[in-house]
Amino acid sequence: MLIGLAVLSIVLILILPLVIVFHEALSKGWAGLTAAYDDPGTAESIRLTLTVASIAVPFNVLFGLAAAWLISQFDFKGKRLLEILIDLPIWVSPVVGGLVFLLLFGRQGLFGPWLISHGFQIAYALPGLVLGTVFVTFPYVARNLIPLMESLGRAEEEAALSLGARGWQIFFRITIPKVKWALLYGLVLCNARAMGEFGAVAVLSGNIRGITSTMPLQVENLYNDYHLSSAFALAAVLSLLGLVTLVLKTLIEWRSQHHLTAASSAAADTAEPPAPAK
Repeated sequence: MLIGLAVLSIVLILILPLVIVFHEALSKGWAGLTAAYDDPGTAESIRLTLTVASIAVPFNVLFGLAAAWLISQFDFKGKRLLEILIDLPIWVSPVVGGLVFLLLFGRQGLFGPWLISHGFQIAYALPGLVLGTVFVTFPYVARNLIPLMESLGRAEEEAALSLGARGWQIFFRITIPKVKWALLYGLVLCNARAMGEFGAVAVLSGNIRGITSTMPLQVENLYNDYHLSSAFALAAVLSLLGLVTLVLKTLIEWRSQHHLTAASSAAADTAEPPAPAK
């Protein structure tokens, strides 16, 4: 009975909505599906989403690597506070985060008038979209790397340091190879979250059609205008992105587990004492 309830829940909550999305997207055939993407507003939303993700994801990868290396390799005052701040976007609503940035950088915000007077506009422009996306996806890479790097310890890095290796050499030749699969895992999750973000982006963008509407916002616009086939066609792209992310996540987890198993076996073989001579 429990297995049946679990399967029923998965079908109703996960599988059935995906089937409906793709069914509605193809309700007018392939011609209708491709015509939906020819709409200038839809094409601009796809381009804008890819642009925002291409800026926000590399930033969070660099920050996640730096934060994980700092927290796992060094002891300093405020370390626990830094970990708490990294987790903050998980516990704060994206809408609240977007509203805070709007109060800081909007036209009537704390820094907005000064920035606009000097030719910089953040709210209702591309910088605001990037800022909101960075805030929401901030913890993904760092939270994925910190536990792994802490569990791996500092022994190899300290050994390399004692042999005369420099900081960047240790980082690129020892630290990065050890965490490359976890880093890729965090990157995939961060990218999927960045492309699907709605709350913070909706507040900071103003949802100006054809200018600041990303793919999730454009889905809402099309649905509210009763362009249902076009809305589901764009939603199908986001759903397909989620499925691809799921496949990549599974492959990375399998490859990472295989790598850890091989490393553990090699370490066990090295630790075995030699057989006594006859």
